[in-house]
Amino acid sequence: METLEGAELCFPHLLNTSCKKPTQHRAETIFLYILLSCITLLTVALNLLVIISISHFRQLHSPTNLLLLSLAVSDLLVGLLLMPVQILLLGGCWFLGSLICGLFYYASFILTSVSVGNMVLISVDRYVAICDPLHYSTKVTQRRVKICVCLCWICSVFYNGVILTDFLKHPDRYNSCYGECIVVINFITGAVDVSMTFVGPIAVIIVLYMRVFVVAVSQARAMRSHITAVKLQGSVKVTAKKSERKAARTLGIVVVVFLICFCPYFYPSFASQEMSTSVAFSIFGVWLLYCNSCLNPVVYAFFYPWFRRSIKLIVTLQILQHDSCDANIL
Repeated sequence: METLEGAELCFPHLLNTSCKKPTQHRAETIFLYILLSCITLLTVALNLLVIISISHFRQLHSPTNLLLLSLAVSDLLVGLLLMPVQILLLGGCWFLGSLICGLFYYASFILTSVSVGNMVLISVDRYVAICDPLHYSTKVTQRRVKICVCLCWICSVFYNGVILTDFLKHPDRYNSCYGECIVVINFITGAVDVSMTFVGPIAVIIVLYMRVFVVAVSQARAMRSHITAVKLQGSVKVTAKKSERKAARTLGIVVVVFLICFCPYFYPSFASQEMSTSVAFSIFGVWLLYCNSCLNPVVYAFFYPWFRRSIKLIVTLQILQHDSCDANIL
């Protein structure tokens, strides 16, 4: 009997303190592992393509693409660091120790905050481009965007370090048995976190995109009413405006996907529950959150022609040719 009980434990040699393995159906478990592993590989590959594209080709060195590069880096780290560990957690046992447990959740919180921050910066960028196009080049410069991106990452590291101070000091505080890795945020801390990380930024994003939508519609109506009077020089300006509106629409889709993926993750805070990491919550909330990192480059591939062209050059190894960074892909 002791042998049978030990076989159901995460650590069979610790009969009194080890966690029990959850009962799982073999076929369903194998399918889930294969599915999530494919999502992980796809997330890493697609975001790596985005990073290589924007970093390599000089035509893509714009303020907007610099923000997309920051977003792709955070998404790549989700695929490299967080997704593989979450796949291991599906087995119901934690074998990596309390130190790695603390670092894992710290990294998870940081990358979540960075993604939110990047979305806010992207929304501000599109707002200025559409609503104040004449001053866009002077207001949104490469230097200012780089400073904002750096501040976004630094603030995320510091902020989440404060939020998780007690947990980082004692990562095993909330573990009921040996083989668990659980982080619990109480109601007050969770309320502050959801306000700073979700409600506040999302409110800013929605307000900015509503303003962008109103201005874009008014511009489209003005163009239709004056289309017969547009001259050659005016047509160039119209094309530029169309390009800006298309970029705003594409990034708007990214934001909508972001909202759909992030809302279930913050549901426990809205429901006045302590935010924990049960198996069901991990599969539904956390993995939906992580899938956002895979969906972002998919949206780029469908709506950005330059991304499709750059992928072709990368896959065919044409980027290894001399002066390939100056290739015309816009």
